[in-house]
Amino acid sequence: MSVEMELRGARVRYGPLEALHGLDLPVPAATVTVLTGRNGAGRSTALRALAGTVRLAAGRVVWRGEDVTALPPHDRSRRGLCFVPDREAVYEGLTVAENLALAAPGDAPDGAPPPYPALVPLLSRTAGTLSGGERRMLAVSRALLRPARVVLVDEPSLGMAPPVAAATYALLAALAVRDGAAVVLAEQRVPDGLPPGTLVHELRRGARVFSGEAAERRAR
Repeated sequence: MSVEMELRGARVRYGPLEALHGLDLPVPAATVTVLTGRNGAGRSTALRALAGTVRLAAGRVVWRGEDVTALPPHDRSRRGLCFVPDREAVYEGLTVAENLALAAPGDAPDGAPPPYPALVPLLSRTAGTLSGGERRMLAVSRALLRPARVVLVDEPSLGMAPPVAAATYALLAALAVRDGAAVVLAEQRVPDGLPPGTLVHELRRGARVFSGEAAERRAR
């Protein structure tokens, strides 16, 4: 199992609070990785450290053996990283169609259907008028439309109905299984429906307290 990206001894501080305490976090290619833990465990901060939207106080971010700690988020995006945060993940003043067009690769045909059929009747609506679940579908569509080597999604099913959440996990899993992407999800607990071989890292107060496959985590 090849490691696509990783945190090595990562420390992140918000003022006097240290959110990550020397975290080592490997992100293997062609694999779904789930970061679990309670609120404040460091899940979101770990994703932001990988994406480059927070600075490390110490440690490194490594991508295929290259130190990219100083690489800004937009350059990580150009290299093939897609980050979907848990909030402010869509352009609220643009329509659904305009948000999808920004997410789609440049060679995508105009009018390509969105990943979620429920978004089709909403294409002319501005994103700011959508419900929480609809907005989340639109946000996750960014990861599904643009081919990426590393896909980071914080709380992918936030506000979604259970059937839509199940479809979302299947779509994200396909990015790893079918396309070979390294997919990292931040969740409070391990969701159902993820593929065999899904890895789980449980975080507590910015440190890893468990690492293993999802089946092992559920058996504890």
